[in-house]
Amino acid sequence: MGLVASGAWYFTLGFIEMKICFKVIIALLSLAFTTHMAHAIDISGRAKISDGDTIEIGSQVIRLHGIDTPETGQRCALPNGKTWPCGKAALEYVKELVADTQVRCTGNEFDEYSRLLAICETGEGLEINRNLVDVGLAWAFVRFSDDYVAQERDARAKKIGVWQYETDAPWKFREARWQVAQQTAPDGCPIKGNISRNGQIYHTPWSRYYNKTKISLERGEKWFCSEDEALKAGWRAPFN
Repeated sequence: MGLVASGAWYFTLGFIEMKICFKVIIALLSLAFTTHMAHAIDISGRAKISDGDTIEIGSQVIRLHGIDTPETGQRCALPNGKTWPCGKAALEYVKELVADTQVRCTGNEFDEYSRLLAICETGEGLEINRNLVDVGLAWAFVRFSDDYVAQERDARAKKIGVWQYETDAPWKFREARWQVAQQTAPDGCPIKGNISRNGQIYHTPWSRYYNKTKISLERGEKWFCSEDEALKAGWRAPFN
């Protein structure tokens, strides 16, 4: 009898401890969720366009979460052996989406260049990130997120946009251009820090203005080893 009572007692204690543990876990999860939501950043306004996946509202540069569009200087392959300006097409498409409308972006983290990683919508409620993948003008950026993998799969199946024929993903395009430019750049630092009437603007090797841009050290122009270095020195990416 004593053993049975003792066993029942320990069982009851164990059950109570489990309930307490469960309540603590729920409380912690709830706190984490609340904290996460409290740090969400919501920005609205007219957008200026740097490229297909980067915009600026006010003074905040925003990188569209979960996607990667072709670079402005990138051309994509066609089945007939020719190429088309897919980077420029993505840029112009985003320009058209945001023209004459307020854009709302929501995100809760920043990348290494202090860009807000966000999901953005037009004033009509169209999600820009998802739509770019839907129409074949962006890749799902699976290195950082799998949010748009299904949309990419559908666009691939339809063979639309960048999926008309096998072509380099933007990250491979950037890497190849960087390696080539490094070979002739001073100290292997290929980013051009140009000074013009529009201010201090840097151009990466994959920019469509890169080859046209000449650097004059006498005028205070510079070469940079990274975008982060250029940004910290007061240069900005070009608007298109």
